Amino acid sequence: MSERITTPFGFESTALEVVEGVDLSGRRAVVTGGASGIGVETVRALAAAGAEVTIAARDVEAGRRVAADVSATTGNSGVLVAPLELTSQESVRAFARTWDGPLHLLINNAGVMATPLTRTPEGWELQFATNHFGHFTLTLGLFDALRAEGARVVNVSSAGHLSSPVVFEDIHFERREYDRWQAYGQSKTANVLFGVEAGRRWSGDGITMNALMPGGILTALQRHISQEELQERIRLRGGGGNPLRLKTPEQGAATTLVLAVSPLVEGRSGLYFEDCNEALPHAEGTTTGLAAYAADPEAAAQLWKVSEETLKVQA
Repeated sequence: MSERITTPFGFESTALEVVEGVDLSGRRAVVTGGASGIGVETVRALAAAGAEVTIAARDVEAGRRVAADVSATTGNSGVLVAPLELTSQESVRAFARTWDGPLHLLINNAGVMATPLTRTPEGWELQFATNHFGHFTLTLGLFDALRAEGARVVNVSSAGHLSSPVVFEDIHFERREYDRWQAYGQSKTANVLFGVEAGRRWSGDGITMNALMPGGILTALQRHISQEELQERIRLRGGGGNPLRLKTPEQGAATTLVLAVSPLVEGRSGLYFEDCNEALPHAEGTTTGLAAYAADPEAAAQLWKVSEETLKVQA
């Protein structure tokens, strides 16, 4: 078992602090959901370090506003925008198909949380379809671009993964009562398992994939949650009678940047980070750490198989 990775950064570190002194000139990055929340600060930090960054966004106009702001604040004119709707397999495939040249960093950042029961036209539960299926098709569609240079893929997961393993017997809540937090949880577990199996399959292709918990950040991600429920979850998530410590978007993006640029994670896959360091195993009664089922290689292999068969994609 490899030694746990720790870094000089922590809870209060910001994305810009993580990339200070890092030169990403000549490197190309894609950030899904880069037009809002921590995605904006992820784009800003990558651009500040000199990368060409493509904001892959459902709202292209919002993406253009962010691109203009980031270019103005960083002096980097290489901030681009492209349409991407993760719930549409056609949109995802079109993005991958039109990508030209190498890709060094793929930040699978976009996501939805705690939505009412909603199904895609295929009948898939929306959170799993968005948070996992969309990014699975995107990543496999970009495989050749990633392999060409060796690359890092970063999946933004959540401590919400502690709410549920992937329930393979009924992923889309066709036979069990819908619980939006369990649905969110299994989609975030899938984000971690994706990296576990990618590490096994792609170790010889120069591609690594890791996942992270960004922290508690108030963004548009909470738009489906009432203020009363949100405050209650903040209280419960804190544990020990203390409310959850919230992060700014700049702090929330820091762990993403650690996995994207730190030499300490070079060549490593299947890891899960929180507060800029590799997470410890989850301990009963806590709201942090990595659940054992999210690191299970058998579950990771099963998820990959189910995803390939459902989406009819391979790399």
